[in-house]
Amino acid sequence: MDRTIGIGNVGIWSFELRGKTGAETDTAAELHERGWGALWIAGAGGPGIWADAERLLAAGTAAKVALGVLSIWSPDAAVASSERGRLTGLYGNRLITGLGVSNPRAAAAAGRSFDTPIREMTRFLDELDAEGDPIPFDERILGALGPRMVELAGARTGGIHPFLVTPESNARYRSILGPTKLIAPQQAVILESDPEKARAIARRGIGMFYTFPSYQQNLRRLGFTDDDFTRGGSNRLIDATVAWGGLDAIRQRVADHLDAGANHVALQVLTEHDAMPSAEWRQLGDALLASPSSGTNSARV
Repeated sequence: MDRTIGIGNVGIWSFELRGKTGAETDTAAELHERGWGALWIAGAGGPGIWADAERLLAAGTAAKVALGVLSIWSPDAAVASSERGRLTGLYGNRLITGLGVSNPRAAAAAGRSFDTPIREMTRFLDELDAEGDPIPFDERILGALGPRMVELAGARTGGIHPFLVTPESNARYRSILGPTKLIAPQQAVILESDPEKARAIARRGIGMFYTFPSYQQNLRRLGFTDDDFTRGGSNRLIDATVAWGGLDAIRQRVADHLDAGANHVALQVLTEHDAMPSAEWRQLGDALLASPSSGTNSARV
């Protein structure tokens, strides 16, 4: 139970791959063929998440599919266990279920009370383990940021999927989790070398997340202050949490994560437009994937 499903060094983290227009399936098939280690379904809530996961699993066999992350208030444990079992039966052990505790508003919307993040996640994992076909430890991870949630992930799951972190975070996480657990951070990337343009894209794409209390709390642990959270994020904060520039800059940021203790980096491409960033994914694939179509990948090429 100490070895999570292998997902290579790099994957794609995307809101754009959710949906059923047909374009998502075609694009996912190309991402499988190019050798990305995992396709991360972002914003993993709502009743359609399992159907989205199935479409990506059916599109190819090279990449694993990961939920990054599923709110524990969106399904109950019985639904999560049942859907994971159904998809595994159809497509094999290729699904990683990321779980997040979300916030009291999400609990209230589900008609539930909210105690503390640790107690709520512990409760959900207890309920999950009581199911007849529970999700195995090594096929589930937590969207953890703080040390106590990371400790819980180490004890009850295969690892963590932290959001909006810096490479240096991984050393702290690795010291808590030990050598075998998965650390798979999300990393926003922008293929733009002009600083003003790149930072404007970042503020448009993820600036709202800098206002969320849970992310602010974690960023304060990393040395940022209230001044960094205003106006869509300070230049210092954006430069630390978003990799922008040419392909060499992106490659270096991925290497920084891996060198600091991460196993895998989930790349979220931000652009000036709202369309699927297929061209950017191809450029990144050419730069980062050592062996397209093989199901393995390497960021150290």
